[in-house]
Amino acid sequence: MQENAPSPSAAEQDAEPLWEYAASRGMSRREFLRLLVAGGSAAVLAACVGPSALSSTPTPTATPPAAPWFKDPAPFIRRDDKGLETRLETLHGVITPNDLFFVRNNSVSIDVSASDWRLSVEGDAVAEPMELTYDDVKALPSRTLISYLECAGNHRALFDVVQGRKASGTQWMTGAVGNGEWVGVALRDVLTLAGIHASAVSVLLVGLDADSPEGGFRYVLPAEKAMDPDTLLAYVLNGEALPKDHGFPLRALVPGWVGSASVKWLGRIVASSRQLWTRNNTTSYVLIGDRYPPEGEAQGKPVTEQIIKSALALPWPAELAAGKHRVHGYAHSPAAPIARVQWSADGGREWADAELSGRQADRSWARFEFVWDAARGERVLMTRATDAVGNTQPDSVPFNEKGYLFNQPAPHPIRVT
Repeated sequence: MQENAPSPSAAEQDAEPLWEYAASRGMSRREFLRLLVAGGSAAVLAACVGPSALSSTPTPTATPPAAPWFKDPAPFIRRDDKGLETRLETLHGVITPNDLFFVRNNSVSIDVSASDWRLSVEGDAVAEPMELTYDDVKALPSRTLISYLECAGNHRALFDVVQGRKASGTQWMTGAVGNGEWVGVALRDVLTLAGIHASAVSVLLVGLDADSPEGGFRYVLPAEKAMDPDTLLAYVLNGEALPKDHGFPLRALVPGWVGSASVKWLGRIVASSRQLWTRNNTTSYVLIGDRYPPEGEAQGKPVTEQIIKSALALPWPAELAAGKHRVHGYAHSPAAPIARVQWSADGGREWADAELSGRQADRSWARFEFVWDAARGERVLMTRATDAVGNTQPDSVPFNEKGYLFNQPAPHPIRVT
């Protein structure tokens, strides 16, 4: 230690894993001790990366102000007027309850009458343009699928927390994701009913939320993804009619793809024999950065499939009493079931296996847990997941301007008292 540097107390000596992480970010021991005494682990982590999202996580009030959602926003972290982030620590089972399922809108939630609603199917790649009622859709053969749904920007704030580079957009931490049991009709059955041609290249989904950009949120699917039997038009979530905030009466569900593909309040489907371009595959929902050259009319690489991730079901930052704790979290991959989740309490030098809970159904996420004997001090936990075909969370993720698809293991700060 440098001459005249402050001497660490016993509590400060307990913070060695946090110090090792800070040192790896170029922090001096003197600065580490000063910040630790002044503000604890949150101050240390914030200084490692510059201004971060740690201090911006709001605490819900007992009487939250009016919000543009139908569900009660109190259990959530509010992210501006378009986002309700799930507190993962409120989840315990595999299925996310409807009242705790995150919300991401591009306008306020809308109230659509099922009796007045119609679904238009059209375009130059269908032989029989048609219009379906709610009852028409429900009369078609149904499919049930357990699948996670995740915003493309989930973990966006961690670009700042971990890499010190703040991306634009809603500063989601780890809770813009949920896992549900969905009932609906396969999109391919609807397209087949309309006589989709082999020439089809793109299938455009358009929502009824007229206040969204483009006069209704929209997303372009490749025809082959639209014809995947697991791509659904869903009308039930967790045994209930689709909640209004989640797209009643009908929404798309595109398992394994970013949440923007799963268009809510669906009102129109256009099958085209050419590649279609919209705001959401040219300037928005596009990876823009040095590593992502433009594709077609897009400014970079359009965001489609999700990536493998894991997260702890703990507040950020967390506070726990010293002693043994059974800690749990969730992991998912679009490519295959989760085969392994590891955890580390020493900055990633040593990893131990967590236990996976039960069988992972359909396109579900996996629940994992482990026992941690937590000693007093400022601690950091990390997790990383590996799926059945060998995909693993990477040590680093290239930055992109809009902060999509962050999935490197993140240092989760925990004060143990």
